[in-house]
Amino acid sequence: MKSYTVNNIRNIAIAGHTGKGKTALSEAMLYVAGVTDRLGRVADGNTIMDYDAEEKKRQCSISTSMASLEWRDTKINILDAPGKFDFAGGMAEAMRAADCAIIVTSAGSGIDVGLEKAIKAADQRGIAKFFAITKVDSDNRDFYKTFEALRAELGNKLCPVVVPYMNGPVCEAFVNLCSNRAFKYPNGRPQEIDLVSDDNVVNMRAVLEEAVATVDEALMEKFFEGEPLTQEEIIEGLTKGVETGEIWPVYACSATKVDGCDMLLDAIIYSAPSPDKAKPEIATDGDGNEIEITAKSDGPLAALCYKTIADPFVGKMSFIKVISGKITHDTPCYNARTGKTQRMGKLVAVKGIKQEDITEITTGDIGVITKLDDLATGDTICSAKDIINLAPVDFPAPSLSMAAIVKKKGEEDKVASGLRKISSEDPTVVFETNHETGEMIISGLGEQHLEVVVSKLKTKYGVEIDLKTPRVAYRETIRKSCQVQGRHKKQSGGSGQFGDVFIRFEPHTEDHLIFETEVVGGSVPKNFFPAVEKGLQEAILKGPLAGYPVVGLKAVLYDGSYHPVDSNEMAFKTAAKIAYKNGMAQANPVILEPIGELKVYMPDANLGDIMGDITKRRGRVLGMGAADEPKMQELVAEVPMAEMGDFSVTLRSVTAGRGYFTLEFARYEDAPMNVAQKVIEEAKKDMEE
Repeated sequence: MKSYTVNNIRNIAIAGHTGKGKTALSEAMLYVAGVTDRLGRVADGNTIMDYDAEEKKRQCSISTSMASLEWRDTKINILDAPGKFDFAGGMAEAMRAADCAIIVTSAGSGIDVGLEKAIKAADQRGIAKFFAITKVDSDNRDFYKTFEALRAELGNKLCPVVVPYMNGPVCEAFVNLCSNRAFKYPNGRPQEIDLVSDDNVVNMRAVLEEAVATVDEALMEKFFEGEPLTQEEIIEGLTKGVETGEIWPVYACSATKVDGCDMLLDAIIYSAPSPDKAKPEIATDGDGNEIEITAKSDGPLAALCYKTIADPFVGKMSFIKVISGKITHDTPCYNARTGKTQRMGKLVAVKGIKQEDITEITTGDIGVITKLDDLATGDTICSAKDIINLAPVDFPAPSLSMAAIVKKKGEEDKVASGLRKISSEDPTVVFETNHETGEMIISGLGEQHLEVVVSKLKTKYGVEIDLKTPRVAYRETIRKSCQVQGRHKKQSGGSGQFGDVFIRFEPHTEDHLIFETEVVGGSVPKNFFPAVEKGLQEAILKGPLAGYPVVGLKAVLYDGSYHPVDSNEMAFKTAAKIAYKNGMAQANPVILEPIGELKVYMPDANLGDIMGDITKRRGRVLGMGAADEPKMQELVAEVPMAEMGDFSVTLRSVTAGRGYFTLEFARYEDAPMNVAQKVIEEAKKDMEE
């Protein structure tokens, strides 16, 4: 495979709202560049990018896929990111590896949530942005209304470069405003025609010249004097504006017919920054000092694993972007996180599911290394003599948790193994065992996300699970003091057992058991004190009401008796448990429920609805105010965690996907009577079953 220098590489993330044509655009660019001789279509399940069985079944992207093409002696790595919010981890991967984002929407659309999220993700990475408006040739679509709607919301950074010439509702040609040339696309092939124009095209040309002029004083002076800008000046100003973020160029196209896609590829070549022109990476060295890493072929090795796949045939595949230096077969693979070196695996280039062996991954390029078992997503490959830690992928935190119920007994280990592999591929899937409830908990970004996990377990690992709402980790405690006796006496031939204790139980502020002694006169020998404490430590694991652990308990051993022959540690341990059982019933036991601190971020218009929802969940609003993001509100509340199971679903529905939240455990509080009674009844049912 041909090798490319850093200035002849472009890494492009394709992002935007679901259903706007991202994968179709990726397929169109691959087709136009000759990578494939057949234009893949999502509906037909034959695209290069959506090759996974789940993607074909759902007819949408669920993970970021990659393919490269060559255009005018330049390599373009296309990273097609999912648009559905449940698979936002894929967009995080694509943005981390890209130096420029093409944000896709369709003619006839306005500002949708996926577009907003893509802009935000690109801004957080500080990478350049293009906009592609697709489907301009479809019925009842108006490119110009869409452009104006976007510009009204996003501002004057939006700059038209390729626009459609419309004859009524029909798109007859595409006009490149930089060169003032027009093209038709009979059978998908560009054919230059005489320049066609109307008021829309004239107005768009004026918008382009004004936008370009703002990035350079000399161009601005020429623009105000009424002199037309040359094609070279426009391209130079456009490229500079894209690099600085002052210009967001807009390109009209039809992905399904590939019309205009050649001009978008041209634009990527002359306007999108190469890795050496992109923003430097902020990393840390081996001592934790902050350093800047730029794309230099002779620089220190710094390569990021931004994605991992467990391929059933190839094995583990680590997707690598080389920020600095280069990787060959002979490069020692030193992992900055683990501090270990392993042998470099096979190097391959990928086009969707297809793989091709390569000899190196050069500076700024993206490739795959196979069978690096110790390398995880977010790890940095560098030199052991020059340690560099690159910033990992900024994955969204899981927001929905469910308990996995294994359908077939005995397959728990297979389910756990499959979930660990899925989690290694998709870090937004978090798997853990709740040792208190004994449940396997799967957390993800939404219902569809977890549905895909369930489906993958069945198809890839041959195990089936059901999902249910997880049990809540309640606690129990007491609210008054009591004094009780615990007496254990057993005689059944041979040596007997005898232990007798008097214990005072009291409420306490500490979560763990406080054990003290006030024994006088040797009524209980000191050597039996540890046995009494051990008996109580075991007993508090199950409370008297619903079997939840007991907290906030102080136990004082103040009297008792013993037998010189029959008393032993086991007898006093048992006596302590009897005292616990007797005492807890008398000490006004109560159920404690976990309370979480909730921080919700939502558009201004949704604040009232979310406040009402939190109140219904027995939440207490502590404060609210403007968030750091424009037009967003922050609401802080304390809410019983038992009420938060479906909050992520509600928030997404109310805010159309714009809202997000964090929830952290704060403390335990007494559960209301009706809640406590329900918890007790459910515990009794579980014991009966």
